[in-house]
Amino acid sequence: MPRALEGAQPKAYPIYRAEGTHRELGRQHGEQAKEHITAHLDFMCESMKLSRNDLRDRASTFRPLFEKHCPHLIGEIVGLGEGVGVTFEDALATNIRGALNQAAEGGCTSFVVSRHGTAQKQILIGQNSDVVPAVMDFSYVLQLKPTGRPEVLMWTFGGMIGYHGINSHGVGNFANDLDGGPEPRFGMPHYPVKRMMLECRSLGEVVQLLHDIQLWCNGNYVLCDGRGEIADIEATPDGPCSLSDNDHGFIAHSNHFVCSQHATKENHDKSAVDSFSRLTRMNELIESRFGQLTVDDFKTFLRDRDGDPSGICRVAQTTDPEADWVTAGITIASIVAEPEKRQIHVAAGNKAETPFEVYEMHGVS
Repeated sequence: MPRALEGAQPKAYPIYRAEGTHRELGRQHGEQAKEHITAHLDFMCESMKLSRNDLRDRASTFRPLFEKHCPHLIGEIVGLGEGVGVTFEDALATNIRGALNQAAEGGCTSFVVSRHGTAQKQILIGQNSDVVPAVMDFSYVLQLKPTGRPEVLMWTFGGMIGYHGINSHGVGNFANDLDGGPEPRFGMPHYPVKRMMLECRSLGEVVQLLHDIQLWCNGNYVLCDGRGEIADIEATPDGPCSLSDNDHGFIAHSNHFVCSQHATKENHDKSAVDSFSRLTRMNELIESRFGQLTVDDFKTFLRDRDGDPSGICRVAQTTDPEADWVTAGITIASIVAEPEKRQIHVAAGNKAETPFEVYEMHGVS
């Protein structure tokens, strides 16, 4: 079966580790992930039909937002460019992505379960990452140990310094695109905001962060912290909307709005049809084992193919390279995190037989 339909299965994603000042983090990250980052830049230019100079020009317009909201990350992006041997604007572009042409980029099904829902009485959180198959070629796991800030362990790709992961304070952040809702506007891309979330020490800090920053587009976050709190926030350019677990002890989410403010027929009509079935299925699977849920359960759930080709574990429906993720996107990574154990489990691609690899936070030196 062609790669775009079923997805070629890569080997386990490599892990890169860095520590020190933000500039040192960026430089070490760039040196180790150079091939992944240059491939990502080439892919962005090709998929957006932009020259490298055009990509740099568009990226440079976002620099004032980074300087306002996360000036410390400017240094890390400078170091990233130095490590790869590309310009600052190139390195910045990898951390802006969809905002450069205001295009939605992916699907994803995410979850978080409170301690009383699991067999070992620990929080479990994670997701499937659903994008086009090409992204597998520049994906990896990244551990960062910044001076004076929480350690971070995330699955990411192509130079992005913020994506799906956990930190050493037990804060976890996993995400989904949202269809419909408030229109995009000039604002912070989600990727640096995800990194800023992983610099927080509690859910309260994460919530305040999302209230303080103007986002460029809609996105959903399932969240947890080391105090045992779980939450879900649908973040939009108009501000965040928090969702309760309604005392169920878990929250799952896909790619349509659930909060009453934006859960309208108009927005749902703009959402991927399979978003609704994926969310229903994940809720059913979690409820079927609630109270005894394990990491292995979620490994099975995230590989669930009920409703193929649009099950929780997605298979593309076309080989057309011009198609968007709704028809061309597949699951390229399934991630189950154990924040209290400081580790994540990641399986590459979308075949059930692909094993999950364990990645742990530990000393970098």
